[in-house]
Amino acid sequence: MNARSLFSGRHSVSDIHPAAIATVVVLIAYPTFASDFFVFQIGAYSLILGTIALSLMMLAGYGGMVSLAQMTVAGLAGYLVAILGDNSVEVMGLDWPWWLFVPTAILGAALFSAFVGAVAVRTEGIYTIMITLAIAVAFFYLVRQNYVLFNGWTGFAGVEPPTLLGVYWRDPVPFYYLSLAVAGFFFLAVLYASRSTFGLGLQAIRDNPRRMRALGYNVTLHRIVAYFLSGLIAATAGVLFVWFNGRISSGSVGVGIVIDILVIAVIGGIRHPVGPFLGALAFVLLENFAIDLIDRERFNTVIGVAFLLVVLFSPDGLIGIWHRIRPRLRIGGSTRSKSGRVERVDRHAAGSLEQT
Repeated sequence: MNARSLFSGRHSVSDIHPAAIATVVVLIAYPTFASDFFVFQIGAYSLILGTIALSLMMLAGYGGMVSLAQMTVAGLAGYLVAILGDNSVEVMGLDWPWWLFVPTAILGAALFSAFVGAVAVRTEGIYTIMITLAIAVAFFYLVRQNYVLFNGWTGFAGVEPPTLLGVYWRDPVPFYYLSLAVAGFFFLAVLYASRSTFGLGLQAIRDNPRRMRALGYNVTLHRIVAYFLSGLIAATAGVLFVWFNGRISSGSVGVGIVIDILVIAVIGGIRHPVGPFLGALAFVLLENFAIDLIDRERFNTVIGVAFLLVVLFSPDGLIGIWHRIRPRLRIGGSTRSKSGRVERVDRHAAGSLEQT
């Protein structure tokens, strides 16, 4: 079943691929057979990083705009949570109620993302990457050197989620399900948006902006709105990110993790919403267990080699490898509808309009 039929209302449960059903069942049942370490440090962390990378996938895959400021947007949301909410550093901490500072942090960071877009959309290609990288670096030095508002290098500690409905949401299992709900919601939202009028227009602008401008489309506004929507995704994940760590500092928005988000999206596959989550899972597993095989100082070498191998053998990342081996396993490929008509599987949801 492709993205179009998923939201068209013209499908039944039997149309859903068994692998998708199995994945959902495993994700929901995961805490029942995994330890707290795997639930919290592997499962929840992968979902948070995958959601941030999903915001980059939306921009790059559907809009052709590679932004290195997505982690900056997430970090700003985290800082706003620490500043507007409560922390243990006794710097700022306005002690707003959670139902007020959470949406304020998300909206504020999303508007910042729209500002980044307003600056970045004036350029294309490598220049967009450089501008967004410059914004990310500028934000890093701002929070590192400003002690009045951001508490400088040390940042904020003691930033925890509220206890709601009698549940402490930073416990491993509740936090995993909270992260899963957020990741699942934005995954379906991006999948739906890719087939909406706005999403198709964005993909057309990616393929031929000059033609779309001649047809009367406001190309600049489309791109800025895409930045705003991706900012909503990154900011929400940023709130989970600061709750996951219990703190936020300048290191949380440094150049290293900014690049990591791009690596995660590319390793998983930047042309389909599933890719960022696959890349995040691979990244987190390497981050936690590569040090058992090599020295901790060599971790970045392992990530670099994995990145090179994936880009060399599969430009579409891990999702591209799956698409290559799936026909050989005789799983999926093409399915025959009830009327006997052969339907082509939507292999590249972010492909050109001609492909879709």
